[in-house]
Amino acid sequence: MTDASRTVGWIGIGKMGLPMSVLVAKAGYAVTAFDQSAARIAAAQQHGIPVAESAAEAVRNRAAVITSLPDDAVLHTVMLGAGGIIGAMAQNSVLIETSTVSAEASAEVDAAARARGIAYLRAPLSGNASIVHTGALSCFVSGPKDAFENTKPLFASFTSAQTYLGPAEEARYAKLAVNLMIAVSAAMMAESLALARKGGIGWQDMLKVLDDSAVASPMVKYKTAPLRTRDFASTFSCKQMAKDLDLILGAGHAVGVPLQLAAQVRETYGAIIAQGDGETDFIATVRHLEKLVGLGEPNLGEPAPGEPKS
Repeated sequence: MTDASRTVGWIGIGKMGLPMSVLVAKAGYAVTAFDQSAARIAAAQQHGIPVAESAAEAVRNRAAVITSLPDDAVLHTVMLGAGGIIGAMAQNSVLIETSTVSAEASAEVDAAARARGIAYLRAPLSGNASIVHTGALSCFVSGPKDAFENTKPLFASFTSAQTYLGPAEEARYAKLAVNLMIAVSAAMMAESLALARKGGIGWQDMLKVLDDSAVASPMVKYKTAPLRTRDFASTFSCKQMAKDLDLILGAGHAVGVPLQLAAQVRETYGAIIAQGDGETDFIATVRHLEKLVGLGEPNLGEPAPGEPKS
């Protein structure tokens, strides 16, 4: 018989949710999942994750429920719409919401959860789909601190680090603040690389300069690796970044912080999407600026010193 305290309902089993749910199941939790997509349901079943007939069934009588959803609209529908999961969850259960959504939408969920006696933890993630299966994601958490303390073993099953930030929407702002720096960094890398190429520096040489310089942050090194081979396959798409920048700008307006760089970078991603490249990786800012300044594909040449040959 399964320990009732180790039962988990999981809503949203896409490219982030599915590998996370697999990690949780491997840690000994009894996971029951649901998603609107038949393809995602089939993928979950292939990984041995039981799938419920409905979202309400997936969360009913579970000690904890974890959600991984794309945006505010889906969050509202899943949580508060007809057949929403908050109405089906048990009192004294814990709702862990991992999506990147607005503080305003999250606060609505909080009010509904409180009314049902449900502890609501906002837990947006730092990391992407390329590493999620390793358990190396980290997360920012806000909500009732006792609920966070009680669910630390559950968090540890699918994230490597958790930072508790406060009782309300602090985690939402933390996630948006981090993503703002990522978006601006992608724009800065595009300008730096275009300037270097115009100055006659070889592609691999400049990437090595970035890797070995004072600007060699984890973010920079994370993107110089695929740029060496001009790999723009998406780990986080331009459309997703545009959506997050809309949330960031909305948050800035709400609290009276002017976000001039965010506004400019949002327009860059708007142009990329308008040109039909919305599904490419967010580092496609590099290719976008190259087109603007008349640069073609660079000569990839020999690998940078110290790099293995292909």
